[in-house]
Amino acid sequence: MRNESARRNVVLEKSFAFAVGIVKTGRRLQLDRREWVLSKQLIRSGTSIGANIEEAIAAQSKKDFLSKMSISLKEARETHY
Repeated sequence: MRNESARRNVVLEKSFAFAVGIVKTGRRLQLDRREWVLSKQLIRSGTSIGANIEEAIAAQSKKDFLSKMSISLKEARETHY
């Protein structure tokens, strides 16, 4: 039987890839000296998605898990906006 750490987490993988893309985009905006404040917020919210998913994986209860995943969703919606 496979243990939890050996299982592939597609959501975590996709959130990491998304965060990498967000950081690259944010850096490009900063290098061009365009939208400095907006790019910093984009990086903050875009990388927070995966961080909260990581926290959800280590949740101490179902309620804690749902709370962290809810925060991830909110950060994703903020990044989308």
